[in-house]
Amino acid sequence: MDRVALRGLKARGHHGVFPKEREEGQTFIVDLVLGLDTRPAAADDDLTKTVHYGIVAEEVVAAVEGEPVNLIETLAERIAQTCLKHEGVQQVEVCVHKPDAPITVPFDDVTVTITRSRV
Repeated sequence: MDRVALRGLKARGHHGVFPKEREEGQTFIVDLVLGLDTRPAAADDDLTKTVHYGIVAEEVVAAVEGEPVNLIETLAERIAQTCLKHEGVQQVEVCVHKPDAPITVPFDDVTVTITRSRV
């Protein structure tokens, strides 16, 4: 399976379990790896035979900016399902970063990574 990766998609969301997170929001960063067969697109040099990663990026940002959820696990699942709606995408790895998570000790990042595929 071939892979198309999008790294560092940024969007502001209001996800989290604490009222401050819901009210003020924060930046979330998303990395994606889409699994698909790129051979038909390459053979014909045809965008319609692959995944349009610009559209995927817009949809993922919209998912992050959308309805708040408590957990980034839930957000990652929402993003994965958004990606799998694209016909050629057979598998997706989603990594959601929450670099401003409300943690009381020094840290660099919090991430949740999931892999989902068509059943």
